Amino acid sequence: MIDRIITFSIHNKLLVALFVLALIGWGIWSIIRLPVDAVPDITNNQVQIISVAPTLATQEVEQYITAPIEVAVATVPDVVELRSISRLGLSVVTIVVKDDVDVFRARQQISERLKEAESQIPEGVARPEMAPVSTGLGEIYQYLVKVKKGYEGKYSLTELRTIQDWIVRRELLGTPGVAEVNSYGGFVKEYEVAVNPERLKSMKISVPEIFTALQNNNENTGSAYIERDRNSYFIRGVGLVGTLEDIGKIVVRGGQGLQPVLIRDLADVRFGRAIRYGAFICDTSEAVGGVVMMLKGSNATEVVANVKKRMATIATSLPEGVYIEPYLDRTDLVSRAIGTVTKNLVEGGLIVVLVLVLMLGSLRAGLVVASVIPLSMLFAISLMKLFGISGNLMSLGAIDFGLIVDGAVIIVENVVHRLSRVKSQNPGMPALHGSQMDLHVLESSKNMMSSATFGQVIILVVYLPILSLVGIEGKMFRPMAQTVGFAILGALILSLTYVPMISALVLNRKQETGLRMADRMMGFLHRAFDPVFRYSLGHKLQVLAITFLLSMAALALFLNLGGEFIPTLEEGDLASGIMTLQGGSLTNTVETVKKANKILKENFPEVKYAICKVGAG
Repeated sequence: MIDRIITFSIHNKLLVALFVLALIGWGIWSIIRLPVDAVPDITNNQVQIISVAPTLATQEVEQYITAPIEVAVATVPDVVELRSISRLGLSVVTIVVKDDVDVFRARQQISERLKEAESQIPEGVARPEMAPVSTGLGEIYQYLVKVKKGYEGKYSLTELRTIQDWIVRRELLGTPGVAEVNSYGGFVKEYEVAVNPERLKSMKISVPEIFTALQNNNENTGSAYIERDRNSYFIRGVGLVGTLEDIGKIVVRGGQGLQPVLIRDLADVRFGRAIRYGAFICDTSEAVGGVVMMLKGSNATEVVANVKKRMATIATSLPEGVYIEPYLDRTDLVSRAIGTVTKNLVEGGLIVVLVLVLMLGSLRAGLVVASVIPLSMLFAISLMKLFGISGNLMSLGAIDFGLIVDGAVIIVENVVHRLSRVKSQNPGMPALHGSQMDLHVLESSKNMMSSATFGQVIILVVYLPILSLVGIEGKMFRPMAQTVGFAILGALILSLTYVPMISALVLNRKQETGLRMADRMMGFLHRAFDPVFRYSLGHKLQVLAITFLLSMAALALFLNLGGEFIPTLEEGDLASGIMTLQGGSLTNTVETVKKANKILKENFPEVKYAICKVGAG
């Protein structure tokens, strides 16, 4: 089988060359479209159900909301884990399903079960909602809504939050790859009716009557239409409130000859703020900002590029004096990680090429072997795109060029050696012509390719245990094994087809008979190691004892090395936490954070931003 493939490749050089060109085109296309991120996304396949019930205590949240939801979704197929958190006014139920289950199908089934749970939750207490389809690595873009110098007194935190919620967030939603945009900081604007109890008592009106009046007098109604000649006139009753004055004019009680009592007679109507359960602090002052969440499985680089493009459009619609300033961009981390990988791959490739040229003693032979590296990488990246594996620090950082060129080195070195031997046996022989060169390359490749193939298959077998990993370990390390396997498989195919073909075409047919630098180097190594080999063969027990002691020492060092789950990424951002006493007020926490941020800014000039999110947005 192997001999036939090599024979076919040497005798059909044009066809093999066309396949190599096709591989290059496919690889370049895959590189452009390959998802790129810093690290693999290890988040399991989960759906979260969030319910907000400000009127319920923790025990009531568990009894009336969390428990009914858990019972309803327990029958969803392929559930791996079901867990929940019940807090004051908040319920979060997390359903983890198998990794091979489509998350959108799982959400559809959970949505059907939620209808049953909603019927058991007391009316008006809470409405369960599913969290967006995102993951723990979904926070790809974070920004501040800021005010330019000279406009500080024009925009309050309430107005900035309104701009964030009604302009920035709304226009960002719908951006390709964006699952959700979360708002933080500021105050949510409300229309507030501040009732005066003394006026209510004097007019004998209850608070429920005010609620009913507000509800019944804040809607539009529609009816049929009237035809007049050739026109139709639709009938509408417009009662939707638009201003504070409209609210004040709503009638609470009246009719039957009584003077109407209006809302403004019983209360002060004004703009207010919703009760907040969190804050957003930037440096030493409160601020308003947002976090863009990426859709699960999307290409982070592409999504951030789409967000930046949309942000440029949003900037033109912001009020005068307001602008958006990003403080965390995923592409910075991705660029650093991919830059590290690229630097290491390029440096490793150059070292391999240099060593190959020195050891083979021929520039052409070294370049032939070195050309297998980019072609194998293109093959690997093409399969990564085909199987949905992203390019990141783990998947690309484990590639070893020495393993990739192993088969090609064996073939090319044997070809060079055979040509040198033929030239030394026939000093007056002219340069080899095409058929003679093909024959020598064919025989050299056949003699060594079985050994080279066997060696590369052994390397592939070594990675099989990694491919069997599941869970978080599988998500982290399987892409590495798959990428290395793709690269070695590509190198194996190229060693059977491309390397013999290109060797027959470009290797020097006028081989020199003198000693090459590689020959001198190997001679030196033989002279240095021959005494060691003779000593080892003559003192077997001593060598075994030394080997055992060194192995034990290495094991002891290994047990004390420590370890990390993933490599340390110097992304330029540090995360710190501030702990306050339980039951502390939000105002006190905000003041404490401001003091801590001030200390950071004063003592570390390199700190650009000190950002803190307190509670819920």
